[in-house]
Amino acid sequence: LQNVRINPNSISFSMWKDIPVPFYMSVYFFEVLNPKEVLQGAKPALSQRGPYVYREFRYKTNITFHDNDTVSFLEYRQLFFQPHLSNGTEEEYIVVPNILMMGAAVMMEHLPNFLKLLLSGTLAGLKQEAFMNRTVGEIMWGYDDPLIDTINALVPGLIPFKGKFGLFLQMNNSNSGLFTVYTGMKNISKVHMVDSWNGLKKVNYWRSSECNMINGTSGEMWPPFMSPTSLEFYSPDACRSMTLVYEQSGKFEGVPTYRFVAPKTLFANGTDYPPNEGFCPCMQSGIQNVSSCRLNAPMFISHPHFYNADPALVNAVEGLHPSKDQHALFLDVHPMTGIPMNCSIKLQLNLYIKKVSGIIQTGKIEPVVLPLLWFAESGSIEGSVLNQFYNNLVLIPTILDYLQYIFLGLSVPFIISAAVLML
Repeated sequence: LQNVRINPNSISFSMWKDIPVPFYMSVYFFEVLNPKEVLQGAKPALSQRGPYVYREFRYKTNITFHDNDTVSFLEYRQLFFQPHLSNGTEEEYIVVPNILMMGAAVMMEHLPNFLKLLLSGTLAGLKQEAFMNRTVGEIMWGYDDPLIDTINALVPGLIPFKGKFGLFLQMNNSNSGLFTVYTGMKNISKVHMVDSWNGLKKVNYWRSSECNMINGTSGEMWPPFMSPTSLEFYSPDACRSMTLVYEQSGKFEGVPTYRFVAPKTLFANGTDYPPNEGFCPCMQSGIQNVSSCRLNAPMFISHPHFYNADPALVNAVEGLHPSKDQHALFLDVHPMTGIPMNCSIKLQLNLYIKKVSGIIQTGKIEPVVLPLLWFAESGSIEGSVLNQFYNNLVLIPTILDYLQYIFLGLSVPFIISAAVLML
């Protein structure tokens, strides 16, 4: 118990402060094979490209202990491309939707026609099209686009950013917000549980108090003596708390673990799972509308390849093959300490595209939730950390367990002899 508290004197503190586990982020893009046909109303045909693999380093700064048994911190992520682990380079070109343009078109759907016509004319002048051919590096880390300044001039506040646009631009060399969590010094059952995020006890993205709650931990460790039921964590990337459920017990490199997985209800819509009604407006089950925390852009998150989703989403495009082995997320946690031993967290980013009256660049595109990419953040304890973990939490307790029976066996003759002498 002393060693799982967040205490500078505990064994686990250095592991908590600078995570020694090698994390990797693998990114898979969906290339659109028939962009011209999609503009004429055809079903999108997709081809998965990648993985493009990045080594991920995490470390905490601004660590501040408070009098109420909590500690606050900022955790930063740094990502470095790993060519030897990747199936492709960042210089490769991929045809994907013009995310900025198509997103803005849907966002402007209900604005006055003259604004849409003005945008359409401007897009033509800038030679903007519904699909673009850009490098992996540009899509990931940003590219200069005159459309950004144009949209800001036409509809101020529609997209509250300037300069480059990239899907992962805000992830590298940045933090996930100010977490304040319990140290467990006074109550071990609350260690790592979130007290607040960015000073908030709950967020305001969603339409119900239950959906806005910040539950569980920050997703790194959990309180010790876990039960085989469920675990919770708050994900700034998904703008919500997530609950994973117990699937099975197992072992990782000899260390006992509980495996937790996503329930089918995680991204279910409000019709199939009423508690999720607060995340609506919803579409089919299996995708979650995150526009309210993504600048109102028509973005959705899901499991990769629409795994565990309504089959209609898979059938709306060609080239998806959902599979539990490849696309389900999991966490293997050591139940005695609450420390993850092995994990793979997978999410897919999707863009809702459609024909928008008045914007000719959207052609005759049929409404569809189009997968853009999916990524897996994976890591497992290994090397000296794993050896220390195994020795302290598996080997030594096992030896002590055997020793108590040996001592008990050796003590029996002495007990019998003492009883005889007393007679």
